[in-house]
Amino acid sequence: MHLGFSLLEIGLTRQKNTINVLFKNIFIVTVGLLLYGLVGFNLMYPGAFNGVIAMPHFGIGLGSMQNAFTNADGTLYASGGYTYWTDFLFQGMFAATAATIVSGAVAERVKIVPFMIFTVIYVGLVYPIAGSWKWGGGFLQTMGTPFYDFAGSTLVHSVGGWAAVVAVCLLGPRIGKFKDGKVQAIPGHNLPLATTGVLILWLGWFGFNGGSVLSADPSATSITLVTTCLAAAAGGVVAMLVSTAMYKNLDLTMFLNGILGGLVGITAGADQMSPMDAILIGAIAGTLIVFAVSFIDKLKLDDPVGAVAVHLVCGVWGTLAVGIFGALAGFNQFISQLIGIAVYGVFCVITSFIILIVLKKTVGIRVSEKEELEGLDVHEHGMDAYPDFRLNEH
Repeated sequence: MHLGFSLLEIGLTRQKNTINVLFKNIFIVTVGLLLYGLVGFNLMYPGAFNGVIAMPHFGIGLGSMQNAFTNADGTLYASGGYTYWTDFLFQGMFAATAATIVSGAVAERVKIVPFMIFTVIYVGLVYPIAGSWKWGGGFLQTMGTPFYDFAGSTLVHSVGGWAAVVAVCLLGPRIGKFKDGKVQAIPGHNLPLATTGVLILWLGWFGFNGGSVLSADPSATSITLVTTCLAAAAGGVVAMLVSTAMYKNLDLTMFLNGILGGLVGITAGADQMSPMDAILIGAIAGTLIVFAVSFIDKLKLDDPVGAVAVHLVCGVWGTLAVGIFGALAGFNQFISQLIGIAVYGVFCVITSFIILIVLKKTVGIRVSEKEELEGLDVHEHGMDAYPDFRLNEH
């Protein structure tokens, strides 16, 4: 999935910022894993826990679940479906994904070092605390009708999406994005790479959703993969149709983001939905993408890759869909889903704002006008992603 995110983001941004985008994505997955191993995993799946936050144990394997196969009380870990160590690898990638969503939204004008600092705090502390409220057995899991999020429409995608909104607001738009009150298109430099990225992400979602079954059970895993695929296909096709009806052109980027919107939308309830439910959820997500992208532009928010529309808007929709479709549908479940969305929204907006406003007021979070115009690759990295290899004729 991180390969997919990398290719999507560089494809939808300009050539002069390619290395910068790739550097951020590599930083997120490497440092994210280390942070999750040192602090995040034990903070997200705590031992002594009041349902909101716990004192984390330092280091993987040193918490309450020290054995690869059993909990501290001797019971079988994850009902024997997989082990403590497998869980760490799986959840570590979820943690990194939340920050990758922010990376795409702030592309082409964010300073690299402040972004790295933000990633360390958000992945190391904010994401695990938020995740513990549901997946760690916290208060959203233990309330009367438990909040439900199978694979992270809210816990991963909206957590990243809320932070992306805050970051985009504090950064401001790229130079030239809005002129005389009108939106100006800033085309990405390589749509074949963006398309490749989306197809890789689609494949990666097999692990994202299929892996969330937490076992190799063939029945549960296979229906999850079917609903995931159908939602993605429906999201892409409907986004293509709606955008064509509205703008009179066959926009590939809308098609691609529709696929991603369908994937994000089905993620919260992929194990609970019938194939027809999945198609409806994906179709609604594909429709939402088109209107969300337009609405975000009207708000004068500049999101180069459509991360807010895909991950936040469709993440919220997918979470609500659990209370509308599938096995858990019902009024009480719908209210629980609303509560979960509100809790995560408030927490993520406040925490990301505090981190980013402190960085903005101290070291600054936006590059200079000269650096932005000439490209972040040259000024932040001293490199060119596509160097001229012609020999000097002289």
